[in-house]
Amino acid sequence: MKVVSLFAGAGGLDLGFQKAGFNVIWANEYDKEIWETFEKNHPNTVLDRRSIIDVHVDDVPECDGIIGGPPCQSWSEAGAMKGIQDRRGQLFFDFIRILSAKQPKFFLAENVSGMLIDKHSEALENIKEMFRKAGVGYELSFEMVNACDYNVPQDRKRVIFVGIRKDLGFNFEFHKPNILKKTLYDSIYDLKDNVLSALEYNKTNGDNCAVPNHEYMIGDFSSIYMSRNRVRSWDEQSFTIQAGGRHAPIHPQAPKMKFIEQNIRIFVPGKEHLYRRLSVRECARIQTFPDDFVFHYTSVPVGYKMIGNAVPVNLANFLAKSIKEQIIEHSESNKFQISTHEKIALAV
Repeated sequence: MKVVSLFAGAGGLDLGFQKAGFNVIWANEYDKEIWETFEKNHPNTVLDRRSIIDVHVDDVPECDGIIGGPPCQSWSEAGAMKGIQDRRGQLFFDFIRILSAKQPKFFLAENVSGMLIDKHSEALENIKEMFRKAGVGYELSFEMVNACDYNVPQDRKRVIFVGIRKDLGFNFEFHKPNILKKTLYDSIYDLKDNVLSALEYNKTNGDNCAVPNHEYMIGDFSSIYMSRNRVRSWDEQSFTIQAGGRHAPIHPQAPKMKFIEQNIRIFVPGKEHLYRRLSVRECARIQTFPDDFVFHYTSVPVGYKMIGNAVPVNLANFLAKSIKEQIIEHSESNKFQISTHEKIALAV
């Protein structure tokens, strides 16, 4: 089945769908710092580099599914929380505009849990209603999930919208895999001895990294950062991987930060050398990108941005497989038909 990806970023959502047997034929991403990374890691996908507001619906190819995560900064609890009042929050409308015109069998949209706070309740309900009424209409399923339940070693809550076109005759059901939670030890322990610090001004070490992108941002830590513990142990899962390198969690080799008083912590005296940020590659591992997915940048903070904004690959893959399985199941119950070719493609 053919999929179109909007707000693609580095393509974590795309990679998850590709691994589930979908063909991501076309993607849109406006951030020029991401283009090289996307194109080199998704060579079979056509990348449209324009702002989505300039993309006419006729420029988007016919497809069976539309996926994407409209920019989340305006909904984020860590940001200004302007929501739909912010231009970036309004990019949901462009997702719906293209969805209405193309009428694929399904769509999936992802965003931050900050959408659920009370001040956004009316805007959220309006977005849900627009999804339901897009084109001929969609049966909408909506849920907040935590990536830690989907073989992702990270506490990362996100809201997921999945729509199934009404004529297909079913609602998507969210399920969780029955697996043990993955820890930091499981994910990054083998990387602990060969990391590099970024060069001066946080420039990349490039090909000098023993493992691609295994370098960490240097520089001081803000008072806000130091206000709470930023260390998780090897047997725990990571804090949320954010889009800013200054907010990257501390490597688990360090002891938990020492409490001084409310909102003030320090690095344990005598152990300061153990406190370094997780590297770009360690963050990528925690986001479940494979090591052969190489991030291209000159400035190390750009690597953190691409990874922190991505959908974890394993979460995307599980959702994609669930969509595929439920489409096949309901097709075989004769509620609607998909071609033999599509069934073979989905079964891969």
